[in-house]
Amino acid sequence: MSSLRQMEYFVAVVEQSSFTRAAELLHVTQPALSHQIRALEKSVGGELLERMPRGVRLTPMGRAFLPHAEHAVRSAAQARRAARAAAGAEGGELHVATVHAIAVGVLPDVFARWQRAHPGVTLVLHEYATADALEEALERGAADLAVGPPPQRPQGPVVPVGEEEIVLVVPFDDRLAGRSSVRLEELSGHAWIRCAMEPVVDGRPFLDLACGRAGFAPRTAVWTEHTSTAVRMAAAGVGVATAPAHIVQGAVGEDCVLLSVDPPWRRALTVFSRVPLTGAAERFTDLLRTSWPYGAASDSASRPGDTAYCP
Repeated sequence: MSSLRQMEYFVAVVEQSSFTRAAELLHVTQPALSHQIRALEKSVGGELLERMPRGVRLTPMGRAFLPHAEHAVRSAAQARRAARAAAGAEGGELHVATVHAIAVGVLPDVFARWQRAHPGVTLVLHEYATADALEEALERGAADLAVGPPPQRPQGPVVPVGEEEIVLVVPFDDRLAGRSSVRLEELSGHAWIRCAMEPVVDGRPFLDLACGRAGFAPRTAVWTEHTSTAVRMAAAGVGVATAPAHIVQGAVGEDCVLLSVDPPWRRALTVFSRVPLTGAAERFTDLLRTSWPYGAASDSASRPGDTAYCP
């Protein structure tokens, strides 16, 4: 039977693409590392790695084995962190996963407060492009907790944190810039800046769905990878962008105008985890809830499939 240590060694060799570098990282000799990998291959019944003149390559069996080994290694590390936290140990790391917009627009201030209150616990941030990718990463054990929309497949606690409003971003000289809110159908003649982080709702990109319900198809001027890039493009006058208000107000929006959609686009935000929130994870969740500046969670926050649901 393969051991956790053997799987840790296997994952390290794959990540480093080298027995030599993996041995240095693990602080073991290369013969000892090679022996453990051979023992692992014997236990699973075949070669996992193809030894190349320069580096290594996964075999088909190795590709099948890798995600399970990664999950086991990450779960073991998470278990050790949870045990230390439950014992009140002020040390180690807390791994936090979230989507890009929250990482840029909300967490810098929260992380600064955490560092002042808990300097002995290092925060490790994992960023993902979409809520689906975030949920999948937490299921794989990539982090101790996640900050984002309520998960579709909760495996543990889900704690309401607050809600965010998605706004429209236009330049100062736009004809709607003097308004505080706008109905979506009023933007039928505008060009749009679309983002790869836009979610899919009911099988369609959200903006296509929302604009379709308002009676028009959005004319896309630019596709971007990141929300922050879309905001800067909107400020320059390329088109209208959608973005969480907090990323515009707190990070990248200095020369643009924000318009609320009528009715508003809002969604709930939560902390969720695979295991009960204890120790450092519980303290981080409490800090986030008490310092969330953009509105408390409420039943008015929309869910996927609602007209008001937003990216």
